[in-house]
Amino acid sequence: MKKLVYDLLPPGVCNLLNPAAIYANNEISLGDVEIYGFDYDYTLAQYSNLLHSMIFNTARDILIEQFKYPEGLAKYDYIPGFAIRGLHYDVQKGPSLKQFMDIFSLPEMTLLSSVIDYFITHGIEFDQVHLYKDISDAIRDVHVKGVMYKWIEKDMEQYILHGDEIYAVLNRLVNHKKKLFLITNSPFSFVDKGMKHMVGKNWRDLFDMVIVQADKPNFFTDRRKPFRKLDDNGSLQWDKINQLEKGKIYKEGNLFDFLRLTGWRGSKVLYFGDHLYSDLADLMLRHGWRTGAIVPELETEIRIINTEQYMHSLTWQQALTGLLERMQMYQDAESKQVLLEWMKERQEIRSLTKNLFNPQFGSIFRTFHNPTYFSRRLVRFSDIYMASISCLLNYDVNFTFYPRRTPLQHEAPLWMDQLCTGCMKTPFLEEMVHIR
Repeated sequence: MKKLVYDLLPPGVCNLLNPAAIYANNEISLGDVEIYGFDYDYTLAQYSNLLHSMIFNTARDILIEQFKYPEGLAKYDYIPGFAIRGLHYDVQKGPSLKQFMDIFSLPEMTLLSSVIDYFITHGIEFDQVHLYKDISDAIRDVHVKGVMYKWIEKDMEQYILHGDEIYAVLNRLVNHKKKLFLITNSPFSFVDKGMKHMVGKNWRDLFDMVIVQADKPNFFTDRRKPFRKLDDNGSLQWDKINQLEKGKIYKEGNLFDFLRLTGWRGSKVLYFGDHLYSDLADLMLRHGWRTGAIVPELETEIRIINTEQYMHSLTWQQALTGLLERMQMYQDAESKQVLLEWMKERQEIRSLTKNLFNPQFGSIFRTFHNPTYFSRRLVRFSDIYMASISCLLNYDVNFTFYPRRTPLQHEAPLWMDQLCTGCMKTPFLEEMVHIR
């Protein structure tokens, strides 16, 4: 059976997936899109792992120096690739779980794990609710007090990735008469320096409007905050906003005024963001915008999927699962022993394929055969998803994306477990006819 499985894999079956491709959850034609909107952090601006290390180290030191946590925590360093997005943590008594969906939450999860590891190792009792609050507050301080912004502004080359490609994407859209806008929670001075680094000093000429410190996701749901205009120096103006002008910078505001002042509604708008809730959920569910999710982890995961080791392991796992399902009808002692050995082998292969992605938590998209919570939210809240905005350069501005038809459990896909067992009938079915 194993030989048959390997013979069924044609040469070159690996490397079929393109890490720079765009993947569709819903059918969408770019030809129908007139207006492109973008988040800034981890959408237009992609950051290196060094930023996460700096966030981790600074928040760890805040815990020690300000919250008086044990100095022994100082020996813990950030481990790139330790955590994945989509994890949950029980932060209070009851059913409520904290969901870590943000890319910025990776250092937070690693710090949480480090502190818990230290406490358990040293026999220190702790309250997980208070522990999480302290860590969350320390991480928040790094962002709110502007420390992170200063690091990035000081060394753009070291922290920001793919700048040239962002300019190419934006310039191409403008040349095809598309309107562009930016809605970000980051302050103007930070965005301005980053965009000048990536796009050039005249970056604002590409955008029809720029909204900073928007306070997403409240921007999409709360009608109370009005727009305020900033002058060229970033100083706040108090004039009433009756129109959103091209080339101007606006602060705060809300989506309802945005829609009223622009008239940009429905499927002619495509908005890109990295946070499935803060950026995309309300826009898709309540306002009918088309949405694109930026998932940087996609590139690494596809490269793993394309390896011969993963392809062979997954295919044999499917075939072995089919054998187990069909051969469990044999209940003699010798057959049962064989089945137990197969079950053990299957579990070893499942663990192997999971660990190829991440030894602690596996893939961001799948837990064994089930899609993860993150993956289900991705399908629910995004029409298309990709590793970075630069993936748009691989497609014509009128390209139509079509989602693949994936089989339901009751449908009849030619999975490897069926191919390898000749689509055998399920045992006992004929004997169970009388039940109907």
